[in-house]
Amino acid sequence: MKKIFFKMMMILLISGLAIAGCSQSSSSQSGNESEKSDKNEVKLPDSGPLTINPEISSEQEILSKGPYGETAISAKDFQLTEEEIEKIKEGKYKAAIAMHYAGNDYSTAQINGLKAAFERMGIEVVAVTDGQFKSEKQVADIETIMAKSPDIIVSLPVDPVSTAPAFKKAADAGIKLVFMDSVPVGLEPSKDYVSVVASDNYGNGTAAGDILGEQLGGKGKVGIIYHDVDFFVNNQRREAVETTLKEKYPDIEIVTSSGITTPNDAEKVASAMLTRYNDLDGIFAIWDVPAEGVLAAARTAGKEDLTITTVDLGTNVALEIASGGNVKGLGSQLPFDQGVAEAILAGHSLLGKEVPPFVAVPGLAVTQENVLEAWKMAYRQEAPEVIQKAAKQ
Repeated sequence: MKKIFFKMMMILLISGLAIAGCSQSSSSQSGNESEKSDKNEVKLPDSGPLTINPEISSEQEILSKGPYGETAISAKDFQLTEEEIEKIKEGKYKAAIAMHYAGNDYSTAQINGLKAAFERMGIEVVAVTDGQFKSEKQVADIETIMAKSPDIIVSLPVDPVSTAPAFKKAADAGIKLVFMDSVPVGLEPSKDYVSVVASDNYGNGTAAGDILGEQLGGKGKVGIIYHDVDFFVNNQRREAVETTLKEKYPDIEIVTSSGITTPNDAEKVASAMLTRYNDLDGIFAIWDVPAEGVLAAARTAGKEDLTITTVDLGTNVALEIASGGNVKGLGSQLPFDQGVAEAILAGHSLLGKEVPPFVAVPGLAVTQENVLEAWKMAYRQEAPEVIQKAAKQ
């Protein structure tokens, strides 16, 4: 009875968190976000060089390539010395952050990492915007941001084609652009933008594929839910999962693949998969929010044994992993440190230093065994109490 009660509590908690997450991601933020208090903000050390987390392994191989096939340079290779930080402070620079969408754990951690690093560098963050996964909204956000005359814009383009003219306009105005994960079509490194900073998304897709293969014992039928938009990093994740399953787990058959354009499509797509293939053993979802939709579809269909893997360590999927639910593991980005790396590269550019076109932060494979440690690595803080409790049951 105790186990049944605990499982029911987990379902209620996940449902509540999902509702809260949806309400957050649908809200629009424009202008300065400083008036919104964030209890999850993390401070960086006030002295010493500015680097990403020294606990991140420098030995881990990065498997991703850049948007133009560039070899990835590890974010571990970059820092700002105290002397360089003081020189940047003298410039009294301003920065803005134009997110593709905000309010989820990944975006919040990126923003926190950027804010913490910019604060250390004496750079004022004059705007944080939420594109709500709509290119027209992000284009309008960039126009609003440019009116504030920032020296730097850090952004993840919603769509690499339709947002390109707006970013090009910003570049032509002399604003230094640092991109997260993807780059607008037609913009050139060094000329139009400083660099692209990403997680090792191919490596994270490989981790998700390996966990799926291992959980199924190397046999079974699976489905893939991918992002049906030309989104560079998500393309890499999908390719990595499919390649890993085909090459390392030949007895696992990918029987169905379906695309989504927004996270809200995932539950419907997963339900269709489970209806058509009632013997499906597992599903990979392209990131954590669609994975929540797959989880909802599995519960509706009574598929308690469906194995789900994904990429990105969000609250809801972390809770599922910790409690031994359907989500068995994932490849995690380290979004806080990705934000720090983006700020460091912006600083290098302000100092006139050469910056490579593609920089990557190593990823992390997450399962029930290491979910609490992984959370601390990804977000630079302890996991929420609900996840800690679930991990101890």
